[in-house]
Amino acid sequence: MKSQTIEKPKFWLFKSEPSAFSIDHLARSAKKTAPWDGVRNYQARNSLRDDVQVGDFVFFYHSREEPLGIFGTMQIVRAGYPDFTAFDPKSKYYDPKSDPDNPRWYMVDVKLVEKFPEPVTRDKLASDDIARSMLVMKRGMRLSIQPVTQEEWNAVQQLAKVEA
Repeated sequence: MKSQTIEKPKFWLFKSEPSAFSIDHLARSAKKTAPWDGVRNYQARNSLRDDVQVGDFVFFYHSREEPLGIFGTMQIVRAGYPDFTAFDPKSKYYDPKSDPDNPRWYMVDVKLVEKFPEPVTRDKLASDDIARSMLVMKRGMRLSIQPVTQEEWNAVQQLAKVEA
């Protein structure tokens, strides 16, 4: 009998502008599940297509609008698949160069796990020895899909509990 290796879940941070899609939008969606679509950066696309897997855990980060920070957690419930919004001329994410037979863009489905009672703001992240080293805290880091280490995940979880 062939043994199967079970991979431990990975950890991620997904950024979204709350005016486009917030944790509250996710909380109001059917079954608290939604596609994470509209990613139009090749490095982030590669992560969605190749690395993000069912069972992985994700921080939901609100960007560009105050307060900036982590508002809760999600879990991946469907691994990378072609982002169908790229094929729809009526979508703001339409890409005429993307072809269903050779898709350029990918998405995943996420499910809300927890909305924090209070966001873990950038100031809170900066105050923690481990959380301050997260990619999201690096100057100029604009990538919307970022890996998070187990230690960083645990540190943010502690900060979220302290704030509650």
